Amino acid sequence: MKSALYLLALSVLATASVAQEHPTVTAQPNTVYVGADGKFESAPDTAVIQFNISVQENTSQAAYDHASKEAEQVRQVLRTNGIDPKAANLGFLSVQPVYDWKNPKQKVIGYRVTTDVTLKLKDFSKIGPITQQLADANVSETQTLNYTLENIDEAKNRAVEDAYRRSRNSADAIARASGRTLGELSYASVDTFENPRIVQGRMPRPMAAMAQAAPAPTEEFTPQTVTITAHVNALFNLK
Repeated sequence: MKSALYLLALSVLATASVAQEHPTVTAQPNTVYVGADGKFESAPDTAVIQFNISVQENTSQAAYDHASKEAEQVRQVLRTNGIDPKAANLGFLSVQPVYDWKNPKQKVIGYRVTTDVTLKLKDFSKIGPITQQLADANVSETQTLNYTLENIDEAKNRAVEDAYRRSRNSADAIARASGRTLGELSYASVDTFENPRIVQGRMPRPMAAMAQAAPAPTEEFTPQTVTITAHVNALFNLK
């Protein structure tokens, strides 16, 4: 008897747990409640190049002037590749003193100026030349390249449509199996999920320098896609 009560308690707890994961829907006569997952896959439409400008000089003014020259080099690289410098986002210039920590008096020995640069590209053919030229200009030690999908809302809508189609097909199968006809939608809830962005990682200068010397590592392979998934719970009337 105790064993039976224990199993009943587990069953009640499991039911309560499931009820917390999905919206509570009051069952109505002549209805069918179904849930389904859907997805939409798309190639990334945007490449994001990120790097930083970091220079150090004896005085803050000299460091600022040096950083300004580095920023001008970035603008020249962009113009050379037919890109308006306004397309890149330049962060605030940060000026920090550099101390000699070995000296008990912690004497200031210089000043470092840093800023972050972010560039979004729709034309992937420009990635190689830009990263190469930035490396040649010795603007930054490393560059980070990410791929992402900017038109995410449309992708979510497509995933929801797929999930709804699957849920309606399941409901229609239940209706036909019971000798009924599926009616109109009475209720629905939607959740969407986005997989992590595709990240290529940091590219040190030596790797960038070899970009045009050999075929790209991804040559002839199928590119990785961005996947958006959706879950739809739907309540349909039965005729």
